[in-house]
Amino acid sequence: MKKILLLCTCLAFTYIAKAQTEDKPWNIGLHAGVTQYQGDLGNNFYKTDKAFYGFGGISVSRYLGRYFDLNFLASKGTIGYHDTAIRNFKSDFNSVALNLRFNMTGPESIVRPYAFAGVGAILFDNDVNFDQDRIDYALPTAGGGFNIRLTDVITLNLQETFSFSNKDRRDGVIAGKKDAYLSHMAGLTFNLGNKKDADNDGVTDRNDMCPDTPTGVAVDANGCPLDRDNDGVADYLDACPDVAGIASLKGCPDSDGDGVADINDKCPNTPKGTKVDASGCALDNDNDGVPNDIDRCPDVAGPASLKGCPDTDGDGVADIDDRCPTVKGTIENKGCPEIAKKDVERITYLGSKIFFENNSATLKVASLVQLDELVTLINKYDASNLVIEGHADSNGSDAFNLELSQKRTDSVKEYLMKKGVSESRVKAIGFGESKPIASNATALGRAKNRRVELKMSYEK
Repeated sequence: MKKILLLCTCLAFTYIAKAQTEDKPWNIGLHAGVTQYQGDLGNNFYKTDKAFYGFGGISVSRYLGRYFDLNFLASKGTIGYHDTAIRNFKSDFNSVALNLRFNMTGPESIVRPYAFAGVGAILFDNDVNFDQDRIDYALPTAGGGFNIRLTDVITLNLQETFSFSNKDRRDGVIAGKKDAYLSHMAGLTFNLGNKKDADNDGVTDRNDMCPDTPTGVAVDANGCPLDRDNDGVADYLDACPDVAGIASLKGCPDSDGDGVADINDKCPNTPKGTKVDASGCALDNDNDGVPNDIDRCPDVAGPASLKGCPDTDGDGVADIDDRCPTVKGTIENKGCPEIAKKDVERITYLGSKIFFENNSATLKVASLVQLDELVTLINKYDASNLVIEGHADSNGSDAFNLELSQKRTDSVKEYLMKKGVSESRVKAIGFGESKPIASNATALGRAKNRRVELKMSYEK
């Protein structure tokens, strides 16, 4: 027995194979072998110079768990002993045994050593006469062996069985050692049952946590597609199977969070929140090298120095800020040219020649000539704005003077508008007597304080 178990252990190398499992729980076998006797007449165990007697049998086993199964064996044959004409016996027998078998390796192993123990009964009669006197009980039966997987269905079985009889009478000697028998058995067993594996991934439906895996996809022990980077995206769907990523990008990472996978991102360090194109780079509708997010003119190409806006007249003021986009000017004048000094002086002069009827906002006819010339100058600088400031002397109340000065500037503005000057370009402000330029104690001083001042610039 020790030799057999040692041989089983040496041969117990593991290969992956299909075996008797909970999905294929039943197994039947056909066996043949020889028996040997040990008792009062002598010990025949493992002796090759003594007579051998043959037998045949059939077995049925039931899978109980990964390492256990229950085996039923029925056999028929001859058992005996022959030494001399006096020291010998021979008897036909029929036997049954029920054994609990412990497998030393799992169902996936191609070689499975095992040991077993159980009970049995031996009927010593060729005609199967169930006379109680012809029946001995094997208490216990024990032994070991191993199964070698030949195919998914067929297994080669080799087994040694020790049967210890409860009687001492079959060898003709009643007083003495109880009879024991050793059988050496070989056979073929056949696994029964259909393994249910709807998706054909090698994992039965009973244990398959992912029963709808596509055909051909590699799976783990639970029947689920392999996911090497553990990002929740199966390898067969994962464009980056070795680097954890996000499902929306087929399992690939997105370092800058712009929605473009790193493997496709030509600008992998785009600042967070930046709108990007399909290549992962910041959107640039006008292809001027200035991303839309910082381009003040995203649909018209322009230099980076002007935040992506064009400068048609090249004066350093972007067209969207340039009051005179087609005429080169200065930054101080919002892109418009300087107002000529002589025109500034002329406008100041014209303001001093605007007069009104006494205590009235009505323009004197003599002032209209000056205002017409003012219109010409305003139109010369068509991006400019004009501020009309009205002032009064100290005669009369403050409120009256403030109201009168406002009405007079409004009169000038209305006249300019009638001549085609846009209302948005003219601002009228009355200051009353709050900003005198001379003393109100004299008639000359008061005359100077009653005035209109004109200021033209590019300020809005």
